[in-house]
Amino acid sequence: MASLNVGNLGDYLREQRRNAQLSLRQLADAAGVSNPYLSQIERGLRKPSAEVLQQVAKALRISAETLYVRAGILDEQERDELETRAVILADPSINERQKQVLLQIYESFRKENGLESGNGSASTSEDTTADGPRTAGASDADPKND
Repeated sequence: MASLNVGNLGDYLREQRRNAQLSLRQLADAAGVSNPYLSQIERGLRKPSAEVLQQVAKALRISAETLYVRAGILDEQERDELETRAVILADPSINERQKQVLLQIYESFRKENGLESGNGSASTSEDTTADGPRTAGASDADPKND
């Protein structure tokens, strides 16, 4: 039931808040929500929106996706996929083209294993290089040397 998930969310939030050594009021202020509202979330009386969960996660410096799973907004498999994509996109050691190729490879493996993408696309931007459609082998090509 939803109330069970919300209670689980509340317990988890309380634990994370205590680990961060924040009072309820401090977390509410940092997240931009009212103290009574946050208290109701922690006690399992309210089901917060995804936006509120995102604000709370940011204030606690934890993954918003984890809170979405706890609240029943996102399932575990979707969270894993989103986190994998986020890690790839955040990696400063590879360029944007390499990131897109990695995402395509990741998506092809998921499809091969019978898992569909939660967002329908492995790519967030189009590659405009002259070497045609991107493929797994495209990472070996250097468009500057064409």
